[in-house]
Amino acid sequence: MHNLRISEAVLNKLENKHGVSRREVEQCFENKCGLLLVDDRENHRTDPPTLWFVASTNKGRQLKVIFIYRDGQVHLRSAYEADQSTCMLYNSKAR
Repeated sequence: MHNLRISEAVLNKLENKHGVSRREVEQCFENKCGLLLVDDRENHRTDPPTLWFVASTNKGRQLKVIFIYRDGQVHLRSAYEADQSTCMLYNSKAR
């Protein structure tokens, strides 16, 4: 994914804290089959808005992917395994 930007700090967090690789994030974007949701929680509001979705990697791992879209670039904020409540929320609002 040529327009995906991941800072060194976020990449370290993905790998060391969440066990998620850049390729898994790319697969989630490729496999996404629902709407993007806006994270409108008070502590997470940004300009442009923080967006998120849940999708599977090619090995079936469900990840929550959180990012900001700015100037044609996807700036990844985080990605981690989606728990059951996150999957249920996403499925109820975005599919």
